[in-house]
Amino acid sequence: MSTDAPHQITAGFLPLLDSALLVAAKEAGFAAQEGVDLTLARETSWANIRDRLAVGHFQVAHMLAPMPIACNLGLTPLAARTVAPMALGLGGNAVTVSNPLWQALAAHGATGDLAPREVGAALKKVVAERARAGRPPLRFAVVHPHSGHNYELRYWLAACAVDPERDIDIVIVPPPLMADALGSGAIDGYCVGEPWNTAAVALGHGRIATVKAAIWRSSPEKVLGVAQSWAEARPEALAALLRALYRAAQWCADPDNHAELAGMLASPAYVGRPADWMLPALSGRLRTGPESTVGVADFFVPLAKAATFPWKSHALWFYSQMARWGQVEHNAANAAIARETYRPDLYRAALRPLGVPLPGANAKVEGALKAETPVGSAGASLTLGPDGFFDGSLFDPDRLDAYIAAQRRLDVA
Repeated sequence: MSTDAPHQITAGFLPLLDSALLVAAKEAGFAAQEGVDLTLARETSWANIRDRLAVGHFQVAHMLAPMPIACNLGLTPLAARTVAPMALGLGGNAVTVSNPLWQALAAHGATGDLAPREVGAALKKVVAERARAGRPPLRFAVVHPHSGHNYELRYWLAACAVDPERDIDIVIVPPPLMADALGSGAIDGYCVGEPWNTAAVALGHGRIATVKAAIWRSSPEKVLGVAQSWAEARPEALAALLRALYRAAQWCADPDNHAELAGMLASPAYVGRPADWMLPALSGRLRTGPESTVGVADFFVPLAKAATFPWKSHALWFYSQMARWGQVEHNAANAAIARETYRPDLYRAALRPLGVPLPGANAKVEGALKAETPVGSAGASLTLGPDGFFDGSLFDPDRLDAYIAAQRRLDVA
């Protein structure tokens, strides 16, 4: 615990379950114990998060994992140099569809077990039926163009032979508006974080069709985005915050604390929705429909599997999707910008005094671990995996050029 004057830090966040580490760091006292006076500022959109970080209203933010990369690549109209020294958990997203679309998917073999290949095969048939009938494309929503939601939805669709550029209309909707947009008929489905999938089920507007944890197991979702200028000027404050967030992750991972955490998140200052909407993601028991519950043990992972480590391979996979879908030109300079946005060096320096498990490398082959695998350093045990993509593909960050080229060939085939 710091004995100096408190570090004053303001963090922006969106009302989502995966803001849990920031909320717990403040409400359970971990920030104060590290000498951090943490102010949490709720926002309404990811664009606002990005812009307010850029103009200095926040020093750090709960941020979409690809967004700092997009900022540094100059893909956003207002952005400061941003680094990601910590992830805020793994998983946490789902794909939810309207009741009429679910009925159509079920008629083509979707059974409700969240299997992405099965649901994707049914969706391909529905898309073809609509095209033959001259009906407009299905409309799916994601939260931001530079979001894990956009890239994982597109990856899933493309791997199931549904072209996300021509067969589906993809639009942007802020997370808290998703369920209402579905209920009004403005969209047919969406990919979003919790509790906004559970919200659609609870309100009777739709059904959860598949989950991020099945599309890409042990995959990143949100990071701590930090203004690079502030990180360089205040390294002690940043290190203290990272320690507080890691301790919050330990607390959030304990099932005995889930009811209390759900109550914290339910507060109007944070997510502002019933605590019962938070518990499915925390417990891994998802209410997928009006009378169905499916267990997904690794739906949202706040600590295990190095869930808070900022893997450079995660950064490069997101970059590969930016290149795949035409958001950025792929070249060595841009790849280097993406790679250096994630800062495991800052993570290691901040957490080493705690003696916590640390991976032995800064990148890994995504999809290579078929079973739980012990790794780690500093005399502490750490288990990674299983990880990987539902279609069995691998992402080797050392073979980035070949990976992007192969995906582009598939997309034009």
